[in-house]
Amino acid sequence: MSATLLCSAYMPPIHFFTAMARSGEVVIEQYDSYSKQNWRNRCMIAVESGVQSLTVPVVKGNSKQLMRDVRISDHGNWRRLHWNALKTAYMNSPFFIYYTDDLYPFFERRWEFLIDFNTEITEKILELIDIKVNIRLTDRYLKLPDMVDLRHLIDPSVTPRQSVGEYWQVFKSENGFIGGLSILDLLFNTGPEAKLLLTDAGK
Repeated sequence: MSATLLCSAYMPPIHFFTAMARSGEVVIEQYDSYSKQNWRNRCMIAVESGVQSLTVPVVKGNSKQLMRDVRISDHGNWRRLHWNALKTAYMNSPFFIYYTDDLYPFFERRWEFLIDFNTEITEKILELIDIKVNIRLTDRYLKLPDMVDLRHLIDPSVTPRQSVGEYWQVFKSENGFIGGLSILDLLFNTGPEAKLLLTDAGK
């Protein structure tokens, strides 16, 4: 299997993990220019009223700031707010309780850099899903990568070629099926089946 190049993302969308599930190695671009309004510091979860966005606040930098240099801000007690939002949205899902001990520490500890926080929580989620793939960070910006380049998926407006089909969701009867959500939606709702859904989607 070939390596896949992705941008760093906060609790990434499901289609990021579809790509990772079929990769021999995942390479995370850390020398790209940081910009807002994408998945780098934001994810989406399903709630009773529809969809809720969770955004990690960052320290404002210059216009040419690289992703590797972006610092997390402690403004607004966002860790507690994000965890409470996850708990409210998924406490009635079949598997939320099984993963709380593994995920809650990410909302207690303080990381300085967004790239480190994103990478470590992604590695933990891969472990929980039982997808064994090595992750490494780039040591320079890759203009012409010799691997599958999926960095464009960081843009929420991009429709992925491959993702999982419909699965059970807590608020599906109220809202219908909602796609494009954080991987945690799939994990909390399907548990161990998440691995099969991701690997089948990548075939």
